Amino acid sequence: QVQLVESGGGLVQAGGSLRLSCAASGRTFSRYAMGWFRQAPGKEREFVAAISWSGGSTYYAESMKGRFTISRDNAKNTVYLQMNSLKPEDTAVYYCARRDGIVVVTTASGYDYWGQGTQVTVSS
Repeated sequence: QVQLVESGGGLVQAGGSLRLSCAASGRTFSRYAMGWFRQAPGKEREFVAAISWSGGSTYYAESMKGRFTISRDNAKNTVYLQMNSLKPEDTAVYYCARRDGIVVVTTASGYDYWGQGTQVTVSS
């Protein structure tokens, strides 16, 4: 059974940084594309970033480009999201997700396993 466990969320002032981690169970982590999504209260879940199985290709939502960086360490079965220059509108629950495939997609419906989420709150 696949388990994804996020950590690293918290409260930060605007302009600050946080690094989220997502630890995945299983021995085949390196075969799959991974993604980060977020959901703010009253809003739909939205795409944040995704990374290919090798880490060689990364994709970002437009509003995150230049501020967020997704990376992975296949030896540690972990994917990261470095978030810089945080804004109050980045406040949300952040989820990592695994796709049962190597092709990267940016829609939530394309992912098969989800973590429980970690809260990120950015104060103004």
